[in-house]
Amino acid sequence: MKNKIELSREFKTQTTKAIASILLFALIYLVLFILAIGLTALCIYSGILLIVTIPRLITIALGLGLASLGILILIFLLKFLFKSHKVDRSHLLEIKKTDEPELFNLIDEIVKEVKTSFPKKVYLFTDVNAAVFYDSSFWSMFFPIKKNLQIGIGLVNSVTKSEFKAILSHEFGHFSQRTMKVGSYVYNVNQVIHNMIYENESYDKIIHGWSSISSYFAIFVVLAVKIIEGIQWILSKLYEIVNKSYMGLSREMEFHADEIAASVTGYEPLKSSLLRLNLADHSFNNLLTYYEGKIPQNLKSSNLYKEHSFIMNFLAKESDIAIANGLPEVTFQELNKFNKSKLVIKDQWASHPSTEERIEKLEKSNITAEYIDYLPASSIFADIEKTQKELTERLFQNVEYSDQPDLIALDSFKEKYIEEYQSNIFPKIYNGYYDNKNPINFNIKSTNLSTETIEFQSLFSDEKVELVYSAIALQNDIETLNQISKKLIPIKTFDYDGIKYQRKQSKELISQIKLDLIKMNEQIQENDIAIFNFFVDLEKKQSKDAKLNLMYSGFFDFEKVIENKYEIYTNISNELQFINYQTPFEHIQLNFSKIRPLEAKLKSELREILRNDLFQPEITQAIKENFELYLSKDWKYFGNEKYFDKNLEMLFTVLNNYSFLLSRGYFLLKKELLDYQEELAKNDNDLHF
Repeated sequence: MKNKIELSREFKTQTTKAIASILLFALIYLVLFILAIGLTALCIYSGILLIVTIPRLITIALGLGLASLGILILIFLLKFLFKSHKVDRSHLLEIKKTDEPELFNLIDEIVKEVKTSFPKKVYLFTDVNAAVFYDSSFWSMFFPIKKNLQIGIGLVNSVTKSEFKAILSHEFGHFSQRTMKVGSYVYNVNQVIHNMIYENESYDKIIHGWSSISSYFAIFVVLAVKIIEGIQWILSKLYEIVNKSYMGLSREMEFHADEIAASVTGYEPLKSSLLRLNLADHSFNNLLTYYEGKIPQNLKSSNLYKEHSFIMNFLAKESDIAIANGLPEVTFQELNKFNKSKLVIKDQWASHPSTEERIEKLEKSNITAEYIDYLPASSIFADIEKTQKELTERLFQNVEYSDQPDLIALDSFKEKYIEEYQSNIFPKIYNGYYDNKNPINFNIKSTNLSTETIEFQSLFSDEKVELVYSAIALQNDIETLNQISKKLIPIKTFDYDGIKYQRKQSKELISQIKLDLIKMNEQIQENDIAIFNFFVDLEKKQSKDAKLNLMYSGFFDFEKVIENKYEIYTNISNELQFINYQTPFEHIQLNFSKIRPLEAKLKSELREILRNDLFQPEITQAIKENFELYLSKDWKYFGNEKYFDKNLEMLFTVLNNYSFLLSRGYFLLKKELLDYQEELAKNDNDLHF
């Protein structure tokens, strides 16, 4: 079947562009190198001539400085050759056929069907992914190299046997693509460019050392630096050309590999896995975040993948996604449920097409499956639980615990996870209305209670939820169009609501969308007021204290000041950016003195947080101790020509905790308000849930 699959015209075009861009880089680099050799020869000749013609101490210094000008530029252009490339593979677990015979038999079967070569090595790793990679080095551009395959156990955990075969067939589709070699070239071109633009610490020491010998040398070092800055500007432009061209090819390679996979298994298994993998990946990252929060408690997992399966299915059920064959059955509609954007941009920097584009192309191939195996992919492995535990241990091995960590039993994990999950979501009765929006501010005192009978279901209907997400989409589209207008997104044309626009038309379009957004927000605010009136009416009906007015007022008041509170965090973080760069000592002291007034504001806010009952459930013992230590005195962060790392670490921890507590405070106020409304609704005999 692979032989019947022809390369598309777009694939061939993108291949030509990618190769042409690499050749352009090689040509321009060669020209720069030849010019550097010529400049070096001219500078050395001129320097010697100056010394011989006027043999004085000053001319000797000037002659040596002049000779060094070309040499410094030549060294800059060649320094990437002397960089050692060490690839960290400690996170990978190499396996052989004796370890996993059934897996290797499957790989062998796919290799024969796709008519490609067997991978040099097969690795397992932790993630929800699979990939092909080269052992790339500078010399790999000139000599043939074999590809390696890596398989994520998170992926194995998320698919059926047929889906797993389809995904591996996709990867071996890449094996069969000679254009993979282009990727190796691009990788090495990027390494060269990155080295010359960003990895200059050793080189900077050389030129600073040379310029410090004599002020005459310094003159030519300044000239060399200016020339090098020009070279770096050229290289940055070449980086854009090479990578944009390759990304276009990369997207076509994905479509082609998908078609090869469909020729092996039919398109259905690949389609169903593509639809599920976003949820699987989100679930795995959610799990990692959960355990990141357990580090202070010295807790870890013995088998992440059993917990991953639980979270994936739990989140699916929470979103009303059906479970089939032990896995969530995500539909195309579910994937795009909240995507209401009308803006379509061809992302030139995307290495992969969108899931929607891939599925559309797969369905057009019309290559259907003859047989689908719904058994879990994990059943292919000899001892999947042992492998899962080994990779779990690898993932946790670099985590620093204050004491010997304890393992969480699966049942205990499920109970604690659900408890934490429930404490961080809004009640289901709202149908997702508040998940990504807050009540829009309105004047509570001037709100008149409606005499109309309001139906609870109408307040949180699918139409009202769709209105909310349409408004969010409009706001996001406005922000993106602003970036297009300011040329921050380098595109000339885009589509909006099925109509093609030029970049110069984006400002006019923004004005139109803003009018639509104003109308939409007015409708949402009108509904929010109706919601308020509905629950105030319930509160009176149940003869409760007038608590709702105070809760809404408190939430709106907090909303007004939170931006200013966040500004303190943002300003200090921005002012501290200088510590990431080489900065003169006198400037360091001056920079820290600018932060003092901001620190005074931060300390005032921290004292308020420690007193405020709202934040108490979120303030851990570690946060409290760190705040109190920071508040105990004025700290110094630099002295005797060195940074005080422990003090800086404390400051950054305080800033991160401050930002976290602000976001949690905002969330808790909102949740308290919505939980109270839910209580009112559930206490009403006329409402049924």
